[in-house]
Amino acid sequence: MEIQKLLEEFEACEKAKFALENASGIIYYDGNTVAPKKSAAVRGEILGELSRMSYELTSSPEAVERLKALNEAKDSLDPLMRRRIELLTREFEEIACIPVDEYVEFVKLQTTAMDVWKEAKEKNDYALFEPYLKKMFATMKRFALLRRPDCDPYETLLDGFEKGLTVKTCDNFFACLKERLVPLAAKAAEKSRATDDSAITCAYPVELQREFSDFLMDTIGLDRDRCILGETEHPFTTDFTKYDVRITTHYYENMPAASMYSVIHEGGHALYELGIADELTETNVGGGVSMAIHESQSRFYENIIGRSKAFCELIFPWMKAKFAPRLDAETPESFWKMVTKVEPSLKRTEADEVTYCLHVMVRYELEKRLIAGDLDTKDLPAEWNRLYKEYLGIDVPSDSEGVLQDMHWAGADIGYFPSYAIGSAYGAQYLREMMKEFDVWECVRSGNIAKINAWFENKIWRFGKMKDPGELFESICGPLDPTVFTDYLEEKYC
Repeated sequence: MEIQKLLEEFEACEKAKFALENASGIIYYDGNTVAPKKSAAVRGEILGELSRMSYELTSSPEAVERLKALNEAKDSLDPLMRRRIELLTREFEEIACIPVDEYVEFVKLQTTAMDVWKEAKEKNDYALFEPYLKKMFATMKRFALLRRPDCDPYETLLDGFEKGLTVKTCDNFFACLKERLVPLAAKAAEKSRATDDSAITCAYPVELQREFSDFLMDTIGLDRDRCILGETEHPFTTDFTKYDVRITTHYYENMPAASMYSVIHEGGHALYELGIADELTETNVGGGVSMAIHESQSRFYENIIGRSKAFCELIFPWMKAKFAPRLDAETPESFWKMVTKVEPSLKRTEADEVTYCLHVMVRYELEKRLIAGDLDTKDLPAEWNRLYKEYLGIDVPSDSEGVLQDMHWAGADIGYFPSYAIGSAYGAQYLREMMKEFDVWECVRSGNIAKINAWFENKIWRFGKMKDPGELFESICGPLDPTVFTDYLEEKYC
């Protein structure tokens, strides 16, 4: 068959697959924001059938033959088409080894497990969720072994979120962080002990917080015609194209900073997706390349920008006026000290910048042991609590505030957590490179976030998935060096 005919068929197949994935994404977003509690079972069935259709588009004999022929002719294709075929080939190799009925049941399990997790967290009932968690880990381990029978299944799962990431790399990375962060956290916490943050732990009406979220989205440069904000139990971002990106937050009346930083964090994810080059949209290249690169954007905006003195100076006048009289006695300096207070906490999403990676380490160690079979899900809460005591020096009062706090494992995101810490480390190296070109803090202080956004758009966002994550990062910063991150934290907090 001539190449042009093959390409036309490929385009038609990709268009249908894109439509199915968008439909699934909208149902997922709806299920985690506004859908009624009892809708999960039907949603699961619908998502299962949509996944079956998508699976068949990728794995039918006709699709396989077409993909084979296009790979043989790849040298005659333009770079974008070659990359599209390369990524679809990877996807086919990952999914074709899983029987279609098992794959469909897995998609249904995701929906049910997420629904049960929400109920279990609300009721502080880990026993309700544990059977689903056990099945989820068993399923993901089986899929990993089907994909790469001779490889550590946890490493296969890591690779699914960050191409090329290995257990050895993670172990070395976290060992370096642990050595520096544990003493740094103790030192920074002692320095922060005198900080009075009562001004941001009193009642802030949710309606005012919603107005604040709008202000923050505008401040960091989100296009409100292409990005909306919803509300959910656990904040997340969903993207369909660069013209439809949806972020979420959760409001706590007595913790306005929680939503503030979730909006900025998810806003960082959104900026990445909104900055994808036009020619990549509606293709399998038109999205963020990996979770660590994605988290490097969200963590950069949340912490390096959002917890800087310059940013606090920028937003404080608005806050003081709109939240009066709560901040009448405060200054930008005192507000900055509040939002950079270092104090061991229960929840990862509300952790300070110094102790945050210790939360990630707990999850990394636990999920690695669960996949290896060295830990049973029934014993998970006790091990979670033990590691929180060892790493952060705090007691966990309930499973809702402990092992049930994250949605990730319910959604099969096993191997995702290291991306948060690696992304945080990436951010420090971005800052170092950015400062060689312009004064980042002057841009923030003056409200010129657009210059920072333009730097990221030129270096990262516009490429979508055209480059693998390691290649993309090293083209900007050189190899990952966790000491750049720990040096940044020491300079900022000590």
